Amino acid sequence: MLRVTVEIWPGGDKTRAHAVAIANVANLSDLAEVSDYAVSVSEGYNPVTNVPPWSQRGHVFQHDRKTSVWALVAKVAIWAAEEAGKTRR
Repeated sequence: MLRVTVEIWPGGDKTRAHAVAIANVANLSDLAEVSDYAVSVSEGYNPVTNVPPWSQRGHVFQHDRKTSVWALVAKVAIWAAEEAGKTRR
């Protein structure tokens, strides 16, 4: 499983760091070269946009595992951003 944590460090101060979003990504394809993933994301309350906390589950399909891990993170981030947009409607 891959876990991506997005943190804010106010003023660059690690001691004041707090997570604002988390993504858990689990391979469903027995680590095949081209794999499908289950995705679970959550985001805390955002006082800037006044969006309440939310979470969602979904999938990323047909990801080529020979690419950088950042390619998978990008797909998850794009999906999560689209889901976040739905919370504003």
